[in-house]
Amino acid sequence: MTQKELEKYLWGAAIQLRGTIDAGDYKQYIFPLLFFKRICDVYDEEYETALNDSEGDMEYAAFAENHHFQIPPGAHWKEVRETTMNVGMALQNAMRAIEKANPDTLYGIFGDASWTNKERLSDETLTNLIEHFSQHTLDHKNVPDDQLGNAYEYLIKEFADDSGHTAAEFYTNRTVVKLMTMIMDPQPGESVYDPTCGSGGLLLNCALHLKEEGKEYRTLKLYGQEINLITSAIARMNMFMHGIEEFHIVRGDTLANPAFLHNDELKKFNVILANPPYSIKAWDRKTFMNDPYGRNMWGTPPQSCADYAFQQHIQKSLDLENGRSISLWPHGILFREFEADMRRQMIEEDLVECVIGLGPNLFYNSPMEACLLITKTNKDANKKGKVLIINAVKEVKQDKNIAFLESEHIHKIYEAYKEFSDAEGFAKVVSNDEVLENKASLNIAQYVSNIDVNTEQISLDNALTNWKNQSTVLKESMNQLFEMLD
Repeated sequence: MTQKELEKYLWGAAIQLRGTIDAGDYKQYIFPLLFFKRICDVYDEEYETALNDSEGDMEYAAFAENHHFQIPPGAHWKEVRETTMNVGMALQNAMRAIEKANPDTLYGIFGDASWTNKERLSDETLTNLIEHFSQHTLDHKNVPDDQLGNAYEYLIKEFADDSGHTAAEFYTNRTVVKLMTMIMDPQPGESVYDPTCGSGGLLLNCALHLKEEGKEYRTLKLYGQEINLITSAIARMNMFMHGIEEFHIVRGDTLANPAFLHNDELKKFNVILANPPYSIKAWDRKTFMNDPYGRNMWGTPPQSCADYAFQQHIQKSLDLENGRSISLWPHGILFREFEADMRRQMIEEDLVECVIGLGPNLFYNSPMEACLLITKTNKDANKKGKVLIINAVKEVKQDKNIAFLESEHIHKIYEAYKEFSDAEGFAKVVSNDEVLENKASLNIAQYVSNIDVNTEQISLDNALTNWKNQSTVLKESMNQLFEMLD
């Protein structure tokens, strides 16, 4: 299959569910089925290879060392396909058996979908789904990791489009992900962490970034935490589908129970990329106030907005020598008054390297403007005591209710970040002192205006006069129209 044919084939599985379940729930059924089919087909491929190598020794071909994952008896796709009654139960039992047979790698990876609920998924619906997936063999020979990984990302995007307001919980605009990865520039052997990893796009793209550059991406140490069970499972499947096996993605609440610790302290990472949930109200503020990991070093955010709880968690998790972070936020985090004291301390400690203002609609199903906040624990000598402000609000392509960055937008923003110098109407280097004098506000427009200087400017009095004159003209025109109608 070509890439397009593969994507059409996989999306066809989702079409089977239309009218049966909500579009927002497609992912919790389609992704586990796709992963189940993939690992069974790869198991068969590995079995045939081992059989040929051993000149027909079936016992040898079944040895664990010849397979990435173990498929226990009764749990193979082909065996489930033979089931005609209680298909959901057969699927659920097979998936649990596979998880149990691979406890170190696949435990919980199939999520918690209600396969046995016949009111939601009848035997007929499940049989049709299984038959649809059975049309093609999804082993490495027919569908290499890169091709399947791209198709998996295509599905994630399609499900985000169909998921309404819940899309932002598991999907970050991939053009923004590209920009974030380029700016962080992870290197082989470094540790990369996403505290709210969603479907794993930020982590995955760090590995793909190195792969595209011809560097050793398999030595990258990837860590992620995600509170939602099915989303964390999707992230793990996403890694496997792309042929990446060295990663640690854990389900859990990052603020309440951070998963990655070392000597009773937060584990430190070289690179952190994040798109945290913004302005959440349901979080344990009381515990954070006395945080055992010292994450409230700038203070405790209000119950109504946990943004700076996540930002402090990020900063506390950075390597002290070369730690760097980039996080995607709404613009409010740069200037809201109730966060001014926390923001002031962050600037006083000379942690903010760059702020990039992005355009509207880059958050899924939200018209808000986005921004990137970049911090470093040990800034370059020429950047100490300074912050680069980039106003890239206009560098965006609007398409219906979704926006994205085109390649020229990404290149322009990235080059401005690398240059770390003034650019008329686009970028400005300001001192920490200047920011602190402005009540610790990092409001983009306060430092870099993107108003076209060539645009003719008129005074308020002239504008008011013009408006009155136009109103008079409109009134006369309307009166003439009414006279004609009479």
